[in-house]
Amino acid sequence: MENIFELLKQNTYPGRGIILGKSVDGKKAVVAYFIMGRSENSKNRIFAKTKNGIKTQAFDESKLEDPSLIIYNPVIKYKNKLIVTNGDQTDTIYKFLKSKKGGFKEALDTRTYEPDFPNCTPRISGIVKIDEDFSYTLSILKSDEGDKDSVLRFLFDYENPRAGQGEFISTYVCDGNPLPSFVGEPIKIKISEDEKAFAENLWESLNPDNKVSLYVNFIDLKTGKEDVKIFNKNQ
Repeated sequence: MENIFELLKQNTYPGRGIILGKSVDGKKAVVAYFIMGRSENSKNRIFAKTKNGIKTQAFDESKLEDPSLIIYNPVIKYKNKLIVTNGDQTDTIYKFLKSKKGGFKEALDTRTYEPDFPNCTPRISGIVKIDEDFSYTLSILKSDEGDKDSVLRFLFDYENPRAGQGEFISTYVCDGNPLPSFVGEPIKIKISEDEKAFAENLWESLNPDNKVSLYVNFIDLKTGKEDVKIFNKNQ
């Protein structure tokens, strides 16, 4: 297992990232999501709580330029499932579950990578089943090395995941121009025992010039009780 704090400290720009895992005592789901930004428009954001998750919103509305791709609902809860993504595909997944059109995969089959050529930013998504039969799934939709006509779809299922470990996936390998998309399987990481320290260390590990916001949630698998921590550079 990799040390997520060291991985992030060594990477100035992984972009947006998702961590899904299980606490050391095996009693809680662990969900984390962070956003970073290079432009003023991307950096002008915060995470705000909603009734069933979080949303991104402009910190200074007067400076908001193009809201597409940066204003969305990263986290939405539906019954015993928590959805976390880096874009408006959160809403697509939620609508599919609610209307019983299909599930996580079927919803993402209707989507593709983000229309920001030449970066072709991948859509990364996760869904967590919150009960004692705990499982989660991660997905990445991306172009084939910048080819606008080729879409690669990867799905990673984790059944009965082990306590004290998780998986990490991000939009980019590192900084660059164009930005290189994440490659390979999600990275297996260690979940530390101290929940407060885990969240704080994640925030401190993100590049100080590029980090924007972080959401961390430890969810009791038996009761569904959530312990949400939100960090915003602009607040």
